[in-house]
Formats: sequence, C-alpha cells, structure tokens
Amino acid sequence: MRNFFTATIAAAALFAATFFFLPSAQAGSHMAGAGMIVKQSAYGVGETLDKLEAVLKKKGIAVFARVDHTAGAEKVGLKLPPTQLLVFGAPKIGTPLMQSSRSIAIDLPMKALVWEDKAGKVWLAYNAPGYLAKRHHIDDRKEVFAKMGDALAKMTDAATK
Repeated sequence: MRNFFTATIAAAALFAATFFFLPSAQAGSHMAGAGMIVKQSAYGVGETLDKLEAVLKKKGIAVFARVDHTAGAEKVGLKLPPTQLLVFGAPKIGTPLMQSSRSIAIDLPMKALVWEDKAGKVWLAYNAPGYLAKRHHIDDRKEVFAKMGDALAKMTDAATK
C-alpha cells in the first residue's frame, strides 16, 4: 500500500510540474505543452492566417477549412478574442502516415491555430510532427516527419515574420 501511495504522489507531482512549469505560449516559447510549437506573429490573426494560407497553396498543399472561433462565439452571444484555425494537408503525405498507424488520422489533416492574447500579441501554434510520430508510434516514416517539420517551420516563419 505504501508503494502505491508513493507512486501516486510521484505521479501527481510529475503532472503538476509538467502542467505548471512547461513554457507557455504566452511566454513565447517555440515548444509549448505536449508537442505544440508556438510562434509569435508580427501580424494580426487574420493576416497571419492569410499569409499561411497563401504559402500553403503556393506549395500545393490543400486548405480544407478555416474556422473563425470568434465568429462562432458571437453567434451564441459569447465573446472570444480573435481566434482562428486553418485545416490543411497533403493526402500524398498523410495517407502513408495513416497506412503506418491509422490513429494518426485523429491529428490529420494538420491544423494551425492563431489567436490574440490579453496583451494583444498574436500567436501561431501547430502540432510538432515529431510529437505526432511518437504519439502514434510511427517508427517507419522518420524521414517524412523530419521533412514535415522543416517545411512547417519555414512556412509558419513566412506567415509570422
């Protein structure tokens, strides 16, 4: 019983440390939380996503949807600072990943979230491809995930700087 109690306390402490001491998106970290890459944008929410969408389309990457969470909140009488999501991907890349592990389909197509914080700063976040590889136990596509990571870093830099 004592081992169980000790293990429970250790697990709770680890969770608390992870939750409270991870760099936050508001602090401007490049890796925030569980596998999210966050970058500060020099532009507003709409302009940041417009720039990202243009870069994606230029590279031949499909844009499937753009979700304006602020507009959705307004429709139900609630307020939300500017917050938008872009859903994008390339089936030529995503399908082989799903062939390796079907569960990755929960995270594909990729998404980029852009929001304005309380201080008026704008942030862009997306899931790190390497994190997705680990999350879905995909070991046979390391080169694909590395290329995805490099491409996403360049495209999101183009949208935020």
